[in-house]
Amino acid sequence: MGAGKTTLGAGLAERIGRPFVDLDAELEARARLPVRELFAQRGEAEFRTLESAAAVDVLESRRPGVVALGGGAVKIEAVRRALREHALTLLLEVEPEVAWERVRTAEDRPLARDPERFRALHAERAPLYDETADIRVRDLDGAVLAAAGVHVETGAFERLAELVPGEGPVALVSEPRVAGIHGAEAQLALGARLDSTHELPSGEAAKGIAACAALWEELGLERGGTLVALGGGALTDAAGFVAATYLRGIAWAPVPTTLVGQVDAAIGGKTAIDVAAGKNLVGAFHWPARVVADPALLASLSPEERRNGLAEVVKTGLLAGAPLWELPDPDLVRACAAHKAAVCLRDPLDRGPRASLNLGHTFAHALEAGAGYALAHGDAVALGLTAALRVSERLYGLDPEIRADVERTLRPRPVAVDGARAWAALRRDKKALGGEMRLVLLEAPGRPRTGVAVAEEDVRAELRALIT
Repeated sequence: MGAGKTTLGAGLAERIGRPFVDLDAELEARARLPVRELFAQRGEAEFRTLESAAAVDVLESRRPGVVALGGGAVKIEAVRRALREHALTLLLEVEPEVAWERVRTAEDRPLARDPERFRALHAERAPLYDETADIRVRDLDGAVLAAAGVHVETGAFERLAELVPGEGPVALVSEPRVAGIHGAEAQLALGARLDSTHELPSGEAAKGIAACAALWEELGLERGGTLVALGGGALTDAAGFVAATYLRGIAWAPVPTTLVGQVDAAIGGKTAIDVAAGKNLVGAFHWPARVVADPALLASLSPEERRNGLAEVVKTGLLAGAPLWELPDPDLVRACAAHKAAVCLRDPLDRGPRASLNLGHTFAHALEAGAGYALAHGDAVALGLTAALRVSERLYGLDPEIRADVERTLRPRPVAVDGARAWAALRRDKKALGGEMRLVLLEAPGRPRTGVAVAEEDVRAELRALIT
């Protein structure tokens, strides 16, 4: 009690788009009595019986949701069993002294009358909390990341064998440069679980059908195995697609080594490859068993690679309404990953609010196609953001200083690409509807608008302005 379960649970439910159940409120509704009166009238033993029945009913419901349990609910074996069978259980960690300060004056806490007894109660329940919890969290971002299966931790790379879910064999897929830098350490970290190693080509070439076909032929995993994808966004896109289609789908765990991978590409279950007609036109939704993001790996990035990822950080900051690009790397990765994870949990199949994550990407993907995919994704996104923000200024009166700040941070420069090919790719963009151009725009920081119809001549003019 006093950990903040109800507050965090309600916030988590709102961010990931799930109904919220507070078990105390559910119990009061069933008994038609406040918890303190129920406890006083029936005694703790009967209270726990009623609490257990309510908890099991809620947990066995087939409707996905977020449930805040009472602090003593895990004392009942039936509740612990229901948690094991039906829930991902988060332990919200709090120091006993902090929790005591929150509850010591509360009239509705019958077990919070004496500080020594309160601390003893915490010590008594701690082993049950440890036994029951799947993941420990301390704040809302941590809860979102846990719900999405995203683990962000400096030093996590050394614990891959532990962090990659399951007990079956692992196929490690990487690309030549990353394998040269991190491959030996990854193999050591996976230890006895490592079954085989494989390579895809570097960069966007990994996302070709021939590269994927070669990997399909090489893999020898059975369905209980896991594919671990070590590399940047292109590598994890392609390896995830291979995992989604091999044996009709095997588990996979991306281990992103680039900034764009850790804040964006490896999160959310979208996997895709490129075809001549456009970028990411062939793919599947295949949620990773776990994403392992270690910010320490970013130390090996060149300035160019870092700038490539910074564009996605800026995009996420605009969507979140906060200058996330100003944070130190561990906090930056965590905040960006939590934002994207929450959006993707609300819309796992990209049929609604997830479209906001494409801010600037309609133009960016067109430029990449026009360059034959030789243009760095971050450079394309930087240009795409400036175009989307210019349109937002005209349609919504967005403050031009926002675009100026983005341009100072990313320094986008027009690029030499095939304009006709870029325009053809833009017209085939996945967000187009009935042949009409649809863009993601920004009313204000933190307030994106999706599916905005924009006149074709305006979109074409913006595209031309990005091309030398």
